[in-house]
Amino acid sequence: MSTPRKPRGPYRKGLERRKQILRAALEVFHEHGERGSSLKEIADRVGMSQAGVLHYFDSREELLLAVLAERDALDTESVADATSPGEAVARTVAHNAQEPGLVDLFVTLSAAASDPDHPAHAFFKQRYADLGAQIEDGLVTAQQQGQIRPDIAPRHMARMLVALSDGLQLQWLLDPSVDMAETIDAFNRMCRAWSDETSGSAPQASSRDHA
Repeated sequence: MSTPRKPRGPYRKGLERRKQILRAALEVFHEHGERGSSLKEIADRVGMSQAGVLHYFDSREELLLAVLAERDALDTESVADATSPGEAVARTVAHNAQEPGLVDLFVTLSAAASDPDHPAHAFFKQRYADLGAQIEDGLVTAQQQGQIRPDIAPRHMARMLVALSDGLQLQWLLDPSVDMAETIDAFNRMCRAWSDETSGSAPQASSRDHA
């Protein structure tokens, strides 16, 4: 069986250049956030003109979305060894607290993307669908193993966890004393299965929860 060939020639150089621009953009947005970052600074860091950068990204908006997609990919990779969705989210928000510029970019774009005509609308709609499904799958497994409470449907817990994480990022930008990871951990404790010593028998999910 033959192995796929690696990109060669101009195509490979184009991919490498695009990655270089993306790394520079991550650095700039990490340092300055959405409002304080400019295409010119990104171009300067890679020794290109602004028009040269836009040869690899059709618009500033496309570059912003590529930055967020790369941020999500790096976050996912960094928590690959997490034992539960709740742990993964707690570790992710703890890391995000070290990257205020990227949090600012995420919060700003996600709010603007509520407009169906915004360039980021489709990106965020798909992101929430994929993230919610991924977390729900993990919670279904945890519920089947008796690790989390059985009275709330996993899809509801998944949606609450995502909403909590995103809402905390906005609150943290307004008040950096907010401990995002600690709050996520509190939510995770609320979702854990009851033990006989602490709560007796746990209530079961209602038919409405499973509807």
